[in-house]
Amino acid sequence: MGVDVVRLERSIPAEALDAIRAPFLAAGATPTDAPVLQPLGLLLDLAGEAMRSRLFVVSGDAGEEACLRPDFTVAIARQHLAAGAVAGRYFYDGKAFRVAPRGSDRAEEFRQIGIEAFETGDSVAADAEMAALAWASAAAGGRDDLSLLLGDVSLFGAFIDSLGLAPPLGARLKRAFAKPRQLKIELDGGGGAEAPSAEKSRIAALLAGLPEAEAAAVLQELWSLAGIEPVGGRRPAEIAHRLVERAQAARAGTLSAGEADAVRAFLAVGDRPGAALDAIAALGGPRREALDAALEGWRRRLAGLVARGVPEDRMVLAAAFGRAFGYYDGFLFEVRSAALDEERPVAAGGRYDGLPARLGAAATTGAVGCMVRPARAHAGGGE
Repeated sequence: MGVDVVRLERSIPAEALDAIRAPFLAAGATPTDAPVLQPLGLLLDLAGEAMRSRLFVVSGDAGEEACLRPDFTVAIARQHLAAGAVAGRYFYDGKAFRVAPRGSDRAEEFRQIGIEAFETGDSVAADAEMAALAWASAAAGGRDDLSLLLGDVSLFGAFIDSLGLAPPLGARLKRAFAKPRQLKIELDGGGGAEAPSAEKSRIAALLAGLPEAEAAAVLQELWSLAGIEPVGGRRPAEIAHRLVERAQAARAGTLSAGEADAVRAFLAVGDRPGAALDAIAALGGPRREALDAALEGWRRRLAGLVARGVPEDRMVLAAAFGRAFGYYDGFLFEVRSAALDEERPVAAGGRYDGLPARLGAAATTGAVGCMVRPARAHAGGGE
């Protein structure tokens, strides 16, 4: 196995590292580690193809493509499931690896300290606990210029549901949330750009309405007749499902001018959390049961953050805020320092309830985590 020389981050004093680590050690988590090598294909399926340029790709022991872990979330989730555990809370302290953007001096091998929690119970309270842990750890590094940026992938979904759009159109918008370019196309009335080709549309029409196993068998037969050997590791059933889904979405049409304006107004919300929630509530459409429930959950979440010591005047809720890793599907946050650019958060985390199922979990629990970058948290550091 060989990789290029990577840029290391600066070391920080041992006493500063101990202070930054202390809140996590007090959180009742089991110390663990996870393999540095992770399967490349799986990471790209989970986080999105756009992540490829940020990954250190290597050859695994059996010759398959692998990558150095870009963070700990997927690695620890896989380890948790492999152990047959249903619930668990894990503390980690180790190195992660990401290729820096071209022209950047960002460290490519860096230390992360954090917790991943797979637990049933009150997810709102767990969200508040994780963000407050990250805040306490970041603040222990000595910076006095921190702020907590909050967001929620599922809040966008609840808002879209409130508008009463055709289900395929709503689903298309939700998928576009983490893809700014695609979302802009939708808002500008060009959502049909996602429509499949004529050939794919005919195949989708053939598969529509068939049970998944039968649709997969038909697709496999078509490949055989055409002499096509599929690549990329995706199952026929998954490809058949996506073809039908995309054809349905294309037939769902596009947003009206008023609907597009409502979505733009939602995405523009960014304020102190209480004011932001009020603004979102005022924008909601007629089918607002899920949105009202989500907003009530957010008010409880904010109360939990304040009760755990996060200053209310340091928090901002930004409706358009998302994370690069595509497996986050709920609450999100970053702790930022005014001395560092927004691409260098001091701490981060969020909820990823859907990830265990995507990894093959038979039983479902909540899943949420947080991490801090000690070298960024330390008042004398930048990476």
